[in-house]
Amino acid sequence: MEPVEPKPRMWAGMRDFFIVWAGQFFSLFGSNMTRFALTIWAYQITGQATSLAMMAFFTFGPEVFMSPIAGALVDRWNRKLTMALSDIAIGVTTIVILVLFLTGNLQIWHLYLLGAIAGIFTSFQWPAYSAAITLMVPKHNYARASAMISLAESSSGILSPIFAAALIGLVGIAPIFVIDLATLAIALGALWLARIPKPPRSEAGREGAGSLWKESLFGFRYIFSKPSLLGLQLIFLFGNMFSNLAWIVFTPMVLAQTGNNVAILGAVESVGGIGGVIGGVALSIWGGFKRKTDGVFLGWAVPALISGALIGLGRSPLMWGAGVFLGAMLGPVVNASNQAIWQSKVPPDIQGRVFSVRRLIAQVVAPLSLLAAGPLADKVFEPAMATTDSALGGILGPFFGTGPGAGMAVMLLLFSLLVVLVGLSGYLFPAIRDVEKIIPDYDMVPVAGSHAVEHSPE
Repeated sequence: MEPVEPKPRMWAGMRDFFIVWAGQFFSLFGSNMTRFALTIWAYQITGQATSLAMMAFFTFGPEVFMSPIAGALVDRWNRKLTMALSDIAIGVTTIVILVLFLTGNLQIWHLYLLGAIAGIFTSFQWPAYSAAITLMVPKHNYARASAMISLAESSSGILSPIFAAALIGLVGIAPIFVIDLATLAIALGALWLARIPKPPRSEAGREGAGSLWKESLFGFRYIFSKPSLLGLQLIFLFGNMFSNLAWIVFTPMVLAQTGNNVAILGAVESVGGIGGVIGGVALSIWGGFKRKTDGVFLGWAVPALISGALIGLGRSPLMWGAGVFLGAMLGPVVNASNQAIWQSKVPPDIQGRVFSVRRLIAQVVAPLSLLAAGPLADKVFEPAMATTDSALGGILGPFFGTGPGAGMAVMLLLFSLLVVLVGLSGYLFPAIRDVEKIIPDYDMVPVAGSHAVEHSPE
């Protein structure tokens, strides 16, 4: 009778991850305050959803399209140093915004330009952080680590909108940028304290080595050689496309239907943060679905259905809060499940390249959907729901109301329902549904120069 291996302790081997995670929590708090403040400033200056969509486009577009090169460099460079330099560069853009604001020279196009610069450096941050987590966390805790990241994002989102809204009302937005810079310093200090191991050399890493151009393309070759992983990421491509079309109009919808009431928007976003914290804590303890693909498919479909219906059909802060709360509570499942799959299947020394291309595939059409969302809201859906005599107002008015914000509510629900269909479609394709069986874990494959096979601790 073979001896039974003891079950690994839930939080064993996660000290360095907790240090980095704590620093990122503070940094996210400051970043969320800045995002909230700039969103309010831009909407009050322009009064259009298009300006908010353009801000998202110029920030997110460079981040996505720089990903392959950034990923190749992440695998070459020290990941700890890469994360620190990325944080510092993003902090510099915040300083520039602060100076422009204090001198009375800040304009909307400055946010587009500085957002693009920040997006370029953010393209290094995500693959470096994701790959570092693989090295800092035992495999049985991959899903929990991803849940902890979602928890940090959500918990920082509870108080940041309330604090930002209060500061805007009392002293304006300038102090918010100072807080953002202070929290960035905390994150850099945490990075300095943490130990991030160097990844072992894998056979795939040896094969993918070469010029920067070759290494930038390696992630494409790796993913396209594995149809199951490619199919899994196509779920995210279409899910993100429709999700961005839905959620980019959430803020202007709330502002339009409340007469630009910043306090209500802050309260609703904070309720969403509470939901995310509850979901993150529950997922951290639970560990997620045994079959991670269930977490991916249902993680897309269920939150989109619930939050889309409550927010789209709801015409009050109570309904919006309920929708945001439930959607945020259930939302961490999808990213935690997907991240656990990729961290288990891809060797750590090539995760920078592979994860960057993975992100590119998932988000390649997202900038275009962000670019289209503003005009769709301002030129199509809002006019169509302006009055009961408008194109859709007479038909959908009893459900969504008419007037400012009603068209964006229709838009949010419509594209949320398409997200539901995308999520459930994963069950239709065996190559995607069975990816965990088809692709072996990376630690079941010998590393370069070794004949030993390291077995999973689970």
